[in-house]
Amino acid sequence: MYITGIGRGDGRQVVELGVMDLLTRQVDRVGLFRPLRHADPGSPTGYRTDHAADLLRGRYRLDLPPSRLYGTTYEEAAELQAESGPDELVSRLVERFHDVARDHEVVLVLGTDFADTNLPAELAFNARLANEFGSSVLPVVGGLGHSPESVRAEVRNAYQAYHDLGCDIIAMIANRVAPGDRAAVARPLNESAPIPVYALPDEPALSAPTVSQVVEAVGGEVLLGDADGLARDVRDIVIGGAMLPRFLEALTEGCLVLTPGDRADLIIGSLAAHAAGSPPIAGILLTLDERPSAHVTALAARLAPGTPVISVPALSYPTATSLSALEGRLTGASPRKAEMALGLFELYVDTAELTRRLSVSRTERVTPMMFEHELLERARSDRRHVVLPEGAEERVLRAAEVLLRRNVCDLTLLGDEEVIRKRIADLGIDLGLDAAGPGTPSANPLSAHSLAANPLSAHSASAHSPSADSPSADSTDALGPDASRPAGLDPARPARARVVDPSTSPLRERFAEVYARIRAHRGMTVELAQDVVADVNYFGTLMVHEGLADGMVSGAVHSTAATIRPGFEIIRTAPGASIVSSVFFMCLADKVLAYADCAVNPDPDAEQLAGIAISSAATAAQFGVEPRVALLSYSTGTSGSGADVDKVRRATELVRERRPDLLVEGPIQYDAAVDPTVAATKLPDSPVAGRATVLVFPDLNTGNNTYKAVQRSAGAVAIGPVLQGLRKPVNDLSRGALVTDIVHTVAITAIQAQSL
Repeated sequence: MYITGIGRGDGRQVVELGVMDLLTRQVDRVGLFRPLRHADPGSPTGYRTDHAADLLRGRYRLDLPPSRLYGTTYEEAAELQAESGPDELVSRLVERFHDVARDHEVVLVLGTDFADTNLPAELAFNARLANEFGSSVLPVVGGLGHSPESVRAEVRNAYQAYHDLGCDIIAMIANRVAPGDRAAVARPLNESAPIPVYALPDEPALSAPTVSQVVEAVGGEVLLGDADGLARDVRDIVIGGAMLPRFLEALTEGCLVLTPGDRADLIIGSLAAHAAGSPPIAGILLTLDERPSAHVTALAARLAPGTPVISVPALSYPTATSLSALEGRLTGASPRKAEMALGLFELYVDTAELTRRLSVSRTERVTPMMFEHELLERARSDRRHVVLPEGAEERVLRAAEVLLRRNVCDLTLLGDEEVIRKRIADLGIDLGLDAAGPGTPSANPLSAHSLAANPLSAHSASAHSPSADSPSADSTDALGPDASRPAGLDPARPARARVVDPSTSPLRERFAEVYARIRAHRGMTVELAQDVVADVNYFGTLMVHEGLADGMVSGAVHSTAATIRPGFEIIRTAPGASIVSSVFFMCLADKVLAYADCAVNPDPDAEQLAGIAISSAATAAQFGVEPRVALLSYSTGTSGSGADVDKVRRATELVRERRPDLLVEGPIQYDAAVDPTVAATKLPDSPVAGRATVLVFPDLNTGNNTYKAVQRSAGAVAIGPVLQGLRKPVNDLSRGALVTDIVHTVAITAIQAQSL
């Protein structure tokens, strides 16, 4: 697959990232090749940093050293072409390409960058390489600053040029198109073009530099600030010259304040505004090589911990001028921008159609990355709404940003709104929340704020304005309190988030009445229920019960009991489910297994164990794992006896009685369940032994220790626990959950909700 362009400024790295993501969903061994790279004698490596290749190698764990990843340098190519002609150059690059191709199922080729290349007929050169490599071609045309007519003409010209040169063009992409012009570009082209044409709108946040990139560009010295602060996007520059009252009016969200270092009033005023969240700034750049006094610095550090304060020796005007041309870039150090880029690609490119046109056959082997991709894709395909009770927790907020940027689901964050907004500002993340302050009235009793219309560009005016090409910004009915399930989950618009404070929400009274009715047999009154439902886990569970959310995920800072007890009381078990239990999806190097029950039931009896096995088989099937159930014990078949073995044997019999269609074996030892060689000796005629995919442990002690041992010792990715048996999905997190764990659990919750 050869991605190329027709000139500079097309932003094709977004497309390269999106296509690599598509390929790694389908196959295990994806290669990467860039025919030409830039030399840089002044750098330690001798080459200019290739941010695009470095990002793809790191994010998708590509085991390709630079010696194989690149063909040659532009300088060496020009010299070889001058001495021996273009055929010799192409021949050498083809040889280097095949060195990568023979070890991979598919190779993504990154074409030349049309920047300081000194290549004659560069478009034709890319076309010839693609043909010689046997690659399909995906040309990208830049639309920044061009009218719809101009972009359409460029796309047609590019298609004709590559077509006339014999290329197999599978699609065309117009990138960085003005958001309001997207439909005017794509629709006429798709009506006449023989291939799909996709138009991606320009996303200013992708080209916004981070504070750390600003520091690098101006040679600044960081006086205050932490890693989170330096990772903030700089969306605007505000030069401080006015007196404080007027200056505060000029501040914008995500701005970099540029002021002489002796203006203590502006320094403290900016940081105070940030601390109050009105508005949160990216940081402060002090010019003239002036440093604030120790007292001012100490106050600044206390006012807004983590917010960068940077010193540069230059004057304000030349510093501002140098920054005006600075654009951000996608790098391995900016995973948030990569998530934003993927979300943009997935929202505006028909990924299912493009995957079909890529003609890549899916491999039978399922890697952890492929399983994780599948979770996000399935959740995104029928987007649901998930409530997160731990709205101020850093890991939850970082996961929320990923979920929104990838358009996985809509979210409600529970907690004190001022605290959550300040935490978001301090972390430098963007959830697309509107800029209104706490207490703003709203027609929707669920929250004081409507869902932001576009979390991908919260600072862009176009993100909040309805147009013919985008959904209406009026989303007050998106999670209406009387809906049987949230309305407005249109996959053609970006995912959205809102903040709800249970203690002040108008729904508190309604939820108190509902909870009092459900728990009346326990003596619950509406007055007592008022306090109970103010708890974030009870409030979130009631949102799910009342159809205001499709599922809930909690547990990052709450115990398992605090997370799932409201579910037992309010949502209760599903029809046909005898017990609530859990499954972990264990992603090994080449397959995915389901482990149950490793989180909920300490010592299930035979009846309960059978219920766990049946539920786990259904959960495994729901997530694409063909269920072959092994009920584990320290004995295989009839070789052992005793109460523990008899329990497993009886559970196996019950499963066979209730679900004769299921492939089940038990009692069976772990090695006989998963190792074909051992199975051939111990249970040679079993359809499950050696091939088990659902492993049911006899008790919590065994299950919990085994999953952790496999996770840590074998390097497996453990996704879960996934609760099963409730009427509606509520899932628990480990208190040590990482951001990726939270993302996966929320995606699983959304998928569970799709089947209800």
